[in-house]
Amino acid sequence: MPNLAANPALVAYAVALIVLSLNLLLLWGYSGSVRGKTKTTPNTEDASSVSKGSQVVDVEPPEVARVLRAHANAAANILPFALLGLVYVLAGAAGLVPTIVFAVFTVARVGHSFAYVSGKQPWRSMFFTIGGVTTLALIGLIARQLFAASGTSM
Repeated sequence: MPNLAANPALVAYAVALIVLSLNLLLLWGYSGSVRGKTKTTPNTEDASSVSKGSQVVDVEPPEVARVLRAHANAAANILPFALLGLVYVLAGAAGLVPTIVFAVFTVARVGHSFAYVSGKQPWRSMFFTIGGVTTLALIGLIARQLFAASGTSM
């Protein structure tokens, strides 16, 4: 059985997923920090235990809502890329291309998270677009890889 850890495409994919997972975890933690600063919670039980003295709210304060939107956006964009990236590696991705694709997407998503949380335009839109184009490129690379493996020309 071949050593999968020796595959540069798998290593690049794994590093990208580690960074993207840390991005999600940091956004998750930051949402709690921002919520603590606003002294608000959506849960009654938290107001008397975890977030003592916090006000129970039905609508998130704007600063909390922004971080939660950044987190939701990151999760919604990272999941498809993570699944597609795995398919690409399993389909036999090789060379420098997978490393470039995984790196560009990772930088774009981390940049998007920072830009979203800090309200920086046009950076947020630029990073979002780069991430989206990279995901579309990954779909094309998978199709090319699968067609090449099946002997069909594209």
